[in-house]
Amino acid sequence: MFRRLRAAGGEVTIHVDGKPVRAAAGDSVAAAMLAAGFTALHSSAVSASPRAPHCMIGNCFECLVEIDGLPDRQACLTTVAEGMQVRRQMDEAPMEGAGV
Repeated sequence: MFRRLRAAGGEVTIHVDGKPVRAAAGDSVAAAMLAAGFTALHSSAVSASPRAPHCMIGNCFECLVEIDGLPDRQACLTTVAEGMQVRRQMDEAPMEGAGV
């Protein structure tokens, strides 16, 4: 679904949920994950529905992931780095009392 418009200037390997993912140097974490086929980066705390990057400029907070042990990082604003550990924040149950 996603493809590069120009040639990349080098590659790095990040790990998403323990799986190695090759990314172009300079890519955002969100772009690297989308290019690797990850469509859901986290889930809604209210309904547990899967969420994906929307704006890619840091306004919507739909791309929150854990990066190198720090939760709730915006993947669209974080540049990939060699060996980076990324974990999707996927909750399986909606918030109690959410009315969903």
